[in-house]
Amino acid sequence: MTNDSPSVYLAGDLVFRPNALALFEQLKAICAELGLNGVAPFDGQAEARELPPGRETILAFVRADRALMDTCAAGIFCIDPFRRSADMDPGTAVEIGYMLGLGKPMEGYTVDGRLYGEKVRDYWRNAWGAPLVPRPLSDAPTSGALADSDGMLVHSDGLLQNGMVEGFIGLSGGSVAIDADLTSAFREAARRLARRLGRRL
Repeated sequence: MTNDSPSVYLAGDLVFRPNALALFEQLKAICAELGLNGVAPFDGQAEARELPPGRETILAFVRADRALMDTCAAGIFCIDPFRRSADMDPGTAVEIGYMLGLGKPMEGYTVDGRLYGEKVRDYWRNAWGAPLVPRPLSDAPTSGALADSDGMLVHSDGLLQNGMVEGFIGLSGGSVAIDADLTSAFREAARRLARRLGRRL
């Protein structure tokens, strides 16, 4: 890595996982191999981490993370399901939208290659013992034909996550790398981004 290495924001539910700091160091090392400067959310939170838990501390984290995204050239986002549900971490989804609004390139990665509808189906079956049910096409003519037991549409057919998430990554020129091993999935996403940022691999 050199002084002109583009800074890349590394985000996802990783910040909540055990050994998060060590995990981010591993991802940063992969970035460095590819000529990128990996930046973890923790990198902007030193002062906020000294504050007591509470609303103001969380908002300080929010401001610090936004500042990091403003300064980074691009982002790599983990879109794994969060807290055993079908959906990803909502904060990461917001960050993906913010980065697209800034016009910055993004790539995604996940260890879970099931399509979103399969994730919803498996969640409802495993957590509630309830199957998905057909939903009248008149209720949802274009975005899905199944509903959960609450009557909520199962949408984003053919995608790994909510269409806005994967769609925004795609609109930035990126895609989602899939591998059962987290670091392998991340490495592929980082490799794709490095190429797009003009790094020699």
